[in-house]
Amino acid sequence: MASDSDLLDRERAAELRRMKWVATGLLVAVAALFVLMRSFDDRSGWVGYVEAFAEAAMVGALADWFAVTALFRHPLGLPIPHTAIIPKRKDQIGQSLGTFVQDNFLTEELLNERLAKAHVGARLGEWLSHPANALRASSAAGDVIRGALEVVDDAAISGSIEAMVERRIRATPVAPLVGRAIDVAVENGHHQRLLDATMSGLKNFLDDNRVTFRERLQHESPWWVPESIDDRIFDKIFTGVHRFLDDVGTDHDHEVRRSIDQRVIAFAQRLRDDPELVRKGEELKEELLEHPDVRAWIASLWGEVKHSLEQAAVDPDSELRRRMTFSLSQLGHRLRDDAELQGKVDRWVASAGGYLVANYRHEVANMISSTVERWDAESTGRRLELQVGRDLQFIRINGTVVGGLAGLLIHLLTDLL
Repeated sequence: MASDSDLLDRERAAELRRMKWVATGLLVAVAALFVLMRSFDDRSGWVGYVEAFAEAAMVGALADWFAVTALFRHPLGLPIPHTAIIPKRKDQIGQSLGTFVQDNFLTEELLNERLAKAHVGARLGEWLSHPANALRASSAAGDVIRGALEVVDDAAISGSIEAMVERRIRATPVAPLVGRAIDVAVENGHHQRLLDATMSGLKNFLDDNRVTFRERLQHESPWWVPESIDDRIFDKIFTGVHRFLDDVGTDHDHEVRRSIDQRVIAFAQRLRDDPELVRKGEELKEELLEHPDVRAWIASLWGEVKHSLEQAAVDPDSELRRRMTFSLSQLGHRLRDDAELQGKVDRWVASAGGYLVANYRHEVANMISSTVERWDAESTGRRLELQVGRDLQFIRINGTVVGGLAGLLIHLLTDLL
């Protein structure tokens, strides 16, 4: 299937052929007219004027045909000097075109003038304020994120993240951190909920293993103690332990709870201040960091993050995309209504554009000249002829008409003088 560029080139080629036929047909017409006038025996009067017109028109048409053709190729295939100008000088033309664009279009003054009239901030805000456009912008941003993730050096980033995580963990003392976490848990009563769960779990454990405990008592009891007494002793002990657990579980001011609070707070204080506990905490941390499973987990962090970002970037229902869409929409509303913010965006765009033009406009010129240099001579002539050849055929047509009028005027002046 032909591209839009190919279809446009075909249309231009067809239009060029049509205009060539028109210009050539006009040359043939005046040539026929000249031959006709020469067939008259008496070429005075109007015949002489028509003959002069046709003769001069032929000269003008041939001269302009030669001039137009000489731009793109050798006329009639003859290697006449100073013909096929464009194919021969395509490299110089490419360099001149690049320099022309660089010096006349890629200037900070012209760019700032156009950007000032564009009001980029206000137009961007108006565009983003529409939900459909914010969604499109977030989709484009998601594609950019995914494309960037595909080209990054995974090994380098993974190594950097691994080193950063290790440095951060090693720089954080474990024991004081745990002590502070215990303090926070005590301040918010989280340890009491843990104790409640422990009491409930112990009661369930006793109930589930009542038979086992009874058998253990029977095994430890002397042989001469009657079983009925063992049963009474077991029931009393079991009931007492159950009642004790119920008391601790329901009474939040129980002495056991107060004792546990004191011991937990004291342990947290030791974790923060006891050098021996701090040292043991660091030793445990180093052992964990050197464990193969921990090393593998740290090394896999970037892969997991990258995979999650790639999936979220292309999924319109992901939390990342929803937040991006919402943020872009909010930015659009702010830009639309905040003139000061619009000015900041306009200044930022002008500054960025000025920097790019000042530092990289020569790259555009080099791109133009290098692109033209890669074209072969015949291709260059054909490309340029497709672009301007149709208009150049009007030179041939005008040359025919103007030449004929000039010949008519010269013949008139000759008669008058």
